[in-house]
Amino acid sequence: MTSIVEPNSPSDPPPAPTNEPAPTTGPALTVTDLHVSFPLPHQGFLRRRGPRQRINAVAGVSLTLAPGGALGIVGESGSGKSTLVRAIAGLQQPTSGSIRLAGHGVRRPGSVESAKDVQMVFQDPTSALNPRRTVGSVLAEVLRVHRPGLRGADLTARLAELMDDVGLPARLLDQRPTRLSGGQKQRVCIARALAVRPRLLVLDEATAALDVSAQIGILELLGRLRAEHGIGMVFVSHDLAAVRSVCDEVAVMYLGRIVERGPVADVLARPYHPYTAALLAAEPSLDTHRRPGTSGLEGEPPSPINLPLGCSFENRCSIAADECSTVRTELGGTTAHVAACLRPLRAVPA
Repeated sequence: MTSIVEPNSPSDPPPAPTNEPAPTTGPALTVTDLHVSFPLPHQGFLRRRGPRQRINAVAGVSLTLAPGGALGIVGESGSGKSTLVRAIAGLQQPTSGSIRLAGHGVRRPGSVESAKDVQMVFQDPTSALNPRRTVGSVLAEVLRVHRPGLRGADLTARLAELMDDVGLPARLLDQRPTRLSGGQKQRVCIARALAVRPRLLVLDEATAALDVSAQIGILELLGRLRAEHGIGMVFVSHDLAAVRSVCDEVAVMYLGRIVERGPVADVLARPYHPYTAALLAAEPSLDTHRRPGTSGLEGEPPSPINLPLGCSFENRCSIAADECSTVRTELGGTTAHVAACLRPLRAVPA
């Protein structure tokens, strides 16, 4: 049934402007066959005229995130996690592939339009904040760019609202970051990201530089922000416990590819891919018994310049078969939990 909306009569006041994100029925984030590669400098005079070699940091990643959902991305250092989320946030230009936010493509990297949809929180809050500016001026700068009409008492009220959203007292608006603890600084960074009311919050190791008590506080804050504002999150972390507490789903990256994906409780409790199992076996635990079929991560990954034809994990996998060196399995299937492995540790449901 088609609804008919009567136009406003001349006497009706115009609708009040709003900065709330428009509702969307599709995925909040859709990444399709994303590739990000970086050229290497030429080595030697004779090679200057030839094609430059490239490092494949992200090699064909596809994923979706529902509105208000939280996706964790885990993997070793160098697996491509940060490059992936920087591309999602518009801070890194993809080599190929597409990224769509709330039904439309990501704008050019660093654009004001892109910032209205997605904001990023970085690992080190100290380096992310100008030590010479007060917290209030840091937050007000964002509002002046995105809401230039917000001034005076309205601006002051919005600053106090942002501080309350992240659990900080308004009196800290007059303080410089050097007077704040690490956890307080990261809350200010989150408040700055929330100032534009984005649809998606990207957090790259946002708790790694904090002590344990501050980490717990930030994780609780992220859970509350999801519940109260319905904001989607992409959460990169080496801390699997943090991923368990924040995320609904998890994607495991290895050498620029997602090798396993699914509900976080299922993937981290019953991994299919040997790489995921090895990450879990390396997780600190009071249990001295390793998970069956795993012995932790051993050996070095192959070069990201020339990825192998078959499985990139084959040379480090204790259960690899001969065909693993020539056949590359892609993620697929109709189940929520999928893995790119010819010999999964457990039978994948049909």
